[in-house]
Amino acid sequence: MDALLFALLVAPPVVAAALAVLAPRATVLVSRLNVATMPISVAAALWLAAGLVAGGPPAVVGTTWRIDALSAMLALLVSVVSTLAVWMGPGLAPGAGPARAEARLFRVYTNMFAATMLLAVTADNLGVMWVAIEASTVTSALLIPLHRTKASVEASWKYLLIGSVGIALALTGTVLTFVDYASTGATVDLALNWTTLVTAAPGLHPEVARLAFVFLLVGFGTKAGLVPMHTWLPDAHSEAPAPLSAMMSGVLLAVALYALARWKTLVDLTLGTTFTETLLLIVGVATIALGSLSLVTQRDYKRLLAYSSIEHVGLACFGLALGAPGLFAALFHVTGHALAKSVAFLLSGRILLRYGTHEIAAAPGVAEALPATGGLFAISVLALGGLPPFGLFLSEMLLVRAGWIAGREILTGVVLVLLLVAFGSLVHHTQRLLLGAPPAGVSVGERVTWTTAVLALPLVALAWIGVSMPSGLRHLLTQAVEALHP
Repeated sequence: MDALLFALLVAPPVVAAALAVLAPRATVLVSRLNVATMPISVAAALWLAAGLVAGGPPAVVGTTWRIDALSAMLALLVSVVSTLAVWMGPGLAPGAGPARAEARLFRVYTNMFAATMLLAVTADNLGVMWVAIEASTVTSALLIPLHRTKASVEASWKYLLIGSVGIALALTGTVLTFVDYASTGATVDLALNWTTLVTAAPGLHPEVARLAFVFLLVGFGTKAGLVPMHTWLPDAHSEAPAPLSAMMSGVLLAVALYALARWKTLVDLTLGTTFTETLLLIVGVATIALGSLSLVTQRDYKRLLAYSSIEHVGLACFGLALGAPGLFAALFHVTGHALAKSVAFLLSGRILLRYGTHEIAAAPGVAEALPATGGLFAISVLALGGLPPFGLFLSEMLLVRAGWIAGREILTGVVLVLLLVAFGSLVHHTQRLLLGAPPAGVSVGERVTWTTAVLALPLVALAWIGVSMPSGLRHLLTQAVEALHP
């Protein structure tokens, strides 16, 4: 049963990518099959999560794959956001020439990107996890210049180079841990498996663990967009096609944080928590500060959302350093951010299609030109700003509470001030975008389709978990925290 569920989780994007390669002229059929089958991944992730919430053991497939509560939570987020992305992507309507070629490339690389992230969060072997995260860099970088411009090509290369250097540093930390484990004389057959290292970590050398974590923090922190390794993120997320931006901001950053959280647990078992928490507090608060302050002067609405992602990943990093209450808040925050940010980026693609520009000043009157899109965009931004009743308000309050419990009152106060700056900036720039009259030449009016309802569903879910956290989600998050405190 475990093997079947794992296959159902990973197979839909892999099969869709393979069909797009093998049937280049059947783009519409492949795209529609992609739309029809991606919910299978969501259903498999839900089934796995439900089994764990009901008290079942982690799903194990061979010696390489293991899905505990933390893995199931991330797999569910990746599958949901990837499903939204393939539903909103090109290729569903007939096209010829360049349009069909773009749609084919989109189906190939978007689905491979989704598959690599699913493999990363379900791998028990931390070496395989590293390979999958590196593969996610390549598959997403190739899709950034889908609409070929100088800026998109430059953003793709910048992301590929910085991301690859970062992930190479993470490999250094992984190898150091492997060599340290091998030096104890233990068998190395499963030396990089999470379950093996959790047992062995208390007997590893503290000096090696300390050095390895620095490499891992810089490496996976680069993929997560943490300061000072964040420089690729605003360019890549703003230049990528909207569905890819939704996946990169919504779940790729979360996958990188997932890897960092796994490694933090292992290093803590060797060193204690002081070293890792100190580094994560410094990096987390610096990332929040840069993201929040950068929002003040933004003139591009896609870069506005990209810097918002930096702020939110900084908040999650801050939570990782605050013990079990902070971990719970951070994982809940990652969940809310995935829903809100993916919707915001997908809606920004609709605004770009109508206005033809990223510039906020050149795109006023969205509420009049695109009433449904503008309304949903405003709701998603308010959710990202941490306004009640949305889940991000609750997660931010839980983060503040965790900071006080951990005795980090001053840093928590600084974070609160930065949250106010971020909220004010998001609201100010969004009202400039929504209000006023549309420029001459921009058509007014919008036909509401099924895709509008689909984009509203994550926001409804975000309000639901903010008003009354479902017991299933609470149990899953609690078990995910316990997975990081074995």
